[in-house]
Amino acid sequence: MNHCGSDDQCGNTRWVSVGETEDPVSRDMHSTIATPPTVPVGEQRRHSRIAFGGPAIGITIATGLLFLASLIVQPQSVSHSSLLGMLPFAAILAIVAMGQTLVIQQGGIDLSVPGMLSLTVVLMTHYPNGDSGKLAPALLISLGALLAAGLLSGLLVARVGITSIVVTLGMNAVLFGFVINITNGTPRPTTDALHSFASGTVAGVPATVIVAAAICVVTWFVIKRTVVGRRFEAVGASAIGARAAGLEAHRFRVATYVGAALLYWSAGVLLAGVVQTPSVFQGDTYLLPSVAAVVLGGTSLLGGRGSVVASAIAALFLSQLDQLVLTTGVNSAIQNLVQAAVLAIGIAIYSVPWARLRERFEHGRDEEPAESPGGAVGDPSAVNVVIRQSQEEE
Repeated sequence: MNHCGSDDQCGNTRWVSVGETEDPVSRDMHSTIATPPTVPVGEQRRHSRIAFGGPAIGITIATGLLFLASLIVQPQSVSHSSLLGMLPFAAILAIVAMGQTLVIQQGGIDLSVPGMLSLTVVLMTHYPNGDSGKLAPALLISLGALLAAGLLSGLLVARVGITSIVVTLGMNAVLFGFVINITNGTPRPTTDALHSFASGTVAGVPATVIVAAAICVVTWFVIKRTVVGRRFEAVGASAIGARAAGLEAHRFRVATYVGAALLYWSAGVLLAGVVQTPSVFQGDTYLLPSVAAVVLGGTSLLGGRGSVVASAIAALFLSQLDQLVLTTGVNSAIQNLVQAAVLAIGIAIYSVPWARLRERFEHGRDEEPAESPGGAVGDPSAVNVVIRQSQEEE
């Protein structure tokens, strides 16, 4: 015969046998694990907004401070002409960073970005060969090629089980093989229609910025405000947990690479229009900045947490930083070093567990930091503290 524990609510029942005694520590441990704190719905929504807006707010403030510093140090870098020259490429990098964000949210990394962009640029310039009437078929051919590449990468990662680094690095080599085969290393100018669209402005705002903003809003809405998007993030946070919940993780991972390829295609089309005679390897310079933008945007390199909005703002940050560095007269090697330094700083800020390191430093390498038994629900450290205290009392 069993009875409710003396200090427990029957709604959170821990059954004990007649004659069994509960020591206070065990009872406290049980209440710590099983009884969640009641949080009002309004507070939950407020915390969810804070969790979503945190990285975006941080990188937005950093970007504003960078523009202010540029105005003070190098006013030429924020002149009207300089901004009109920088913003189209910032918009392209933002779209690429969104695609990279999707892949990194699934715990991978996409090294095929240069090949994806370069193949799109080549198909958009070589097939029409200056004829704007052939622009529509070129759009369809390049779109089909990139979606096929993204689908193949996704299948190899999700179905075959090959790591994303190996798959995307190999895919990048294959795509560059197509680029060299199509062009023989010879670039061609873009069509007048595509160049007019990509280099045009609407109310003084570059068209590429408007396109990038629209893509960012749509992507954000799908990920953050739809059931599919929430499941996508759940799969990225824990594929095993998602499968236990009945989600087919491999489908979301395949769709991730297809969606990223779609974003790369959009960026490649704009890139082919902005640069009047693009190089056949025009996408080479976008791999490191795309990863740096994702990291600066606060997306976890372990998957799950991420924000395409923050990644897009980080792309603007990096573009203005490059503009500031270039106006000082340094060479491109220094520019690459600056990008690498920014990437390292971003990893240090968002990926290094500073709180845990500080606790270890304060309490010693072999001594775990003591916490209140009434810690957060499901907090392993709180459970370990209670168990250790129980053992010491025994």
